[in-house]
Amino acid sequence: MAFVLTCSDLSKSFGSDVIFEHISFQLEENEKLGILGSNGTGKSTLLKTIVGEITPDSGTVTLASGKKLGYLAQYQRDDLSGNIYDIVLSARQDLIREEEELRDMESKMSTVSGEELNRLLESYHAKSEAFEARGGLFFRSEAGGVLKGLGFTEEDFTKSFNQLSGGQKTRVSLGRLLAAKPDVLLLDEPINHLDLHSIEWLETFLSNYSGAVIIVAHDRYFLNRTIDHALDLSMHPAHLFTGNYKAYTEQKRDLEVTLEREYEKQQKEIAHQEAVITKLQSFNREKSIKRAESRKKMLDKIDRIEKPVEEETGMHLVLEPNSRSGNDVLDVSDLSKSFDGIKLFSNLNFHIMRQERVAILGDNGTGKTTTLKIINGLLPADSGKVHIGTGVTIGYYDQEQQNLNEDATLFDELQNAYPNLNNTRVRSILAAFRFKGDHVYKKIRDLSGGERGRVSLAKLMLSGANFLILDEPTNHLDMESKEILEEALNAYTGTLLYVSHDRYFINQTAQRILEIHPDGLREYLGNYDYYLQKKAEEAEAASSGSGSAASAAASENGVLSNTGEENASGNKDSGLDYQEQKKRKAARKKLERALSDLEEKISSKEERISEIDASFEDETVAKNSAKLNELTQERSKLEEELEDAYSKWESLSMELDGE
Repeated sequence: MAFVLTCSDLSKSFGSDVIFEHISFQLEENEKLGILGSNGTGKSTLLKTIVGEITPDSGTVTLASGKKLGYLAQYQRDDLSGNIYDIVLSARQDLIREEEELRDMESKMSTVSGEELNRLLESYHAKSEAFEARGGLFFRSEAGGVLKGLGFTEEDFTKSFNQLSGGQKTRVSLGRLLAAKPDVLLLDEPINHLDLHSIEWLETFLSNYSGAVIIVAHDRYFLNRTIDHALDLSMHPAHLFTGNYKAYTEQKRDLEVTLEREYEKQQKEIAHQEAVITKLQSFNREKSIKRAESRKKMLDKIDRIEKPVEEETGMHLVLEPNSRSGNDVLDVSDLSKSFDGIKLFSNLNFHIMRQERVAILGDNGTGKTTTLKIINGLLPADSGKVHIGTGVTIGYYDQEQQNLNEDATLFDELQNAYPNLNNTRVRSILAAFRFKGDHVYKKIRDLSGGERGRVSLAKLMLSGANFLILDEPTNHLDMESKEILEEALNAYTGTLLYVSHDRYFINQTAQRILEIHPDGLREYLGNYDYYLQKKAEEAEAASSGSGSAASAAASENGVLSNTGEENASGNKDSGLDYQEQKKRKAARKKLERALSDLEEKISSKEERISEIDASFEDETVAKNSAKLNELTQERSKLEEELEDAYSKWESLSMELDGE
């Protein structure tokens, strides 16, 4: 397949600052490339270089003949005029003109006859076929579909562009670009102003997009679902990886280990050769000096491997509880909360056991953060109870960072919270979170969002709590810091409850998901991918009209409802109550363990029977009547035990299926 875009040896500097060097890659049709790298590595600058807004110091950008390129910058022009539907539709001026030509030809047909009419009809049919082939019958509905996918309603279509907020204007600009269907689509942070439903729509759109796409984005889940190649500008030189975001992280980790080993191996060889040269020179004889010179020339010709660049690490974060809690960590029963007469939620019931990792999801305004604040005693509930288990110590991460003293320095913030720490220990902890030198004396009020987050995580680490409650912990963190936090949480031996919009973070850390609704919650026994799968199954079942069957299937497949409302049959959703659900889950796990043990026993006995059968073929065994008798008896006993095991296995399987 031919390349639609080729970038060769691109380099760019601003003054003495080198932004990127020697960037080369090629894109085929339908390929999706993510441009990755820490802040300052030139991701947006590279996009601007490709579209011609910035001239490179060296290198070339080649777009294949006849191909179109489209670009969405982070910051959009706001001087467009007209209503938003017409603005998006204007991306297809080519089809609008062709449509007008066809209408003109249709009008002419009523005024001509004979040979002229035949010629006009022939031309009309040819142009009509070309118009249809280029999407002429659907481009108007596609424009509307794009706007709806990006979160606009049909009532919004007539809104004037200058009536919109900045985020809405960016969405219209994105819609106009998508409707244009360029051969190469460049997107710089395209989801900054999109809600979750619009992001999911865009992910599907880009996955099915027939052109090539280049994306700069910080949302790892979005990248994971859209890209099939990744260009990492943080590496020197920049390196191209194949696969989605997860594949990229795995390949990069392996490559870094390989490069480090190759560098160390070459350094050892160089050191060895230099030692030999020095020794030969020390002999101070003509032959030894010539040999030394010969070796030195060979050494000078070696293509030296550049020392792998050690990137600035985001944080050194270790989360470990000082004490172990009891098995029952948190019990929430019949919780409800309203503000100014508007109900956030009611009938919230859930239980959390030691070492569970639970994420709370829900639409904006459903009370996720409020729930965490009630659990922490920062807000009163209208009704219901929150019971904290025996031996539980809570560490709370507040997304609003209200637990930080605005007038304190970083140093004072840690020392005031933990007065037993000496000055050296405070400085070393702050250094582990990338606060070094005089930065430790910065005031909290002067910190960025990301810096505030790192300070709160440092305090959380020092708390030694065995139950962490986190509200949007990845907000303002860069990609590397998010990954470090994920690793720390996955290694944490305490219990975790959090609210997050970061889908990749949820996927990496959650074992159970609680989705809050105004009338209760639904529980999904898995990570974010599992949650999406079950939501899709529920939607499909609902659209087919099999609601009650879907509810039963959902309960069997790790989806539990907890609204406290009764269904049409008069039974509580998904069982009697939470305690009953918990007992059923425990019973099911017990059955699964028993079934697994039986399967191991069956496998072991079958292997032994195979060994005995093989030994019967052995000549020495065949001539030994005592040994033959012993093996025959053992085999007979194994067959009986195996028959019994099979019967038990079938019985347990049926019991598990009926659970």
